Amino acid sequence: DCRITNAVRCVPPENKPVGAEIRACNPFLSEEIADLPKLQVILALGGIAHNAVLDALKVKRSSAKFGHAADHVLENGLRLVDSYHCSRLNTNTGRLTPAMFSGVFETIRDSLNS
Repeated sequence: DCRITNAVRCVPPENKPVGAEIRACNPFLSEEIADLPKLQVILALGGIAHNAVLDALKVKRSSAKFGHAADHVLENGLRLVDSYHCSRLNTNTGRLTPAMFSGVFETIRDSLNS
């Protein structure tokens, strides 16, 4: 019922995807979403993934702004939930704590169970 997504299918150099890689992978993301008939929630790991999901679903980026723990109900009924990416940079600096990351999953689980 939930898909956790990143923007690209491989690990790019320096672990930072560039626009060309994101665009090249976006059709795969779009197909994967379409092939999940029971999908209710997409968890985007980071702002790049958030935008990639919106692009894959042909949703205007301005309609759903990225923010940690933001919960967006999209036009097609899917929910897009955001988390800061669980990269070493975010976890080592405390921008994303284990409690914050767990909280996003708890929110999703609670909504799927209700």
